[in-house]
Amino acid sequence: MDVMSELGPLLSAEAAAEAPAAGVDAADLEQAVWVRLLERGPAAGRPAEPARWLRRAVRAEARDARRRALREVPYTSGRNPEPAPDGSRGGPEGVALEREDRRSLRSAVARLPGRCPELLQALLSPRDLTYREIAGELGISQGSLGPVRSRCLGCLRRMLAAEVAAPELRGKER
Repeated sequence: MDVMSELGPLLSAEAAAEAPAAGVDAADLEQAVWVRLLERGPAAGRPAEPARWLRRAVRAEARDARRRALREVPYTSGRNPEPAPDGSRGGPEGVALEREDRRSLRSAVARLPGRCPELLQALLSPRDLTYREIAGELGISQGSLGPVRSRCLGCLRRMLAAEVAAPELRGKER
């Protein structure tokens, strides 16, 4: 019996139990643990106590997800006016700023590596696609969307942070 079929039911149960407290989807948690097992590589072989290793790995991934959630804060540029009760920013300046933000975001998404641009464009689509529809369009498994989305958003976050934090030349540096 291979490891996946042996540990699959236990992993599903452990992930379902830990996911709500971690604030993540159980399928994402499961996939993170499988990736962790694969990252061990063939040289490490099968864990000595697979069930114990699996429980620890699920708890570690859930703990990491909780820590990430505490560290991540929504990005606000500070320059955008607060939205009006109807959802608009009000006036032509607000509309122009919204369009500029959308252009900047779409430009950054287009510069991402790999499958990230097409995945994030699907997520940003005005058609409001479900995960199942996105998975079908992109030809990847529905369970992979969460971890791939997470990696893509992390990459986008780092890219935008580097662009925002880049120092401007002040005359002496030229």
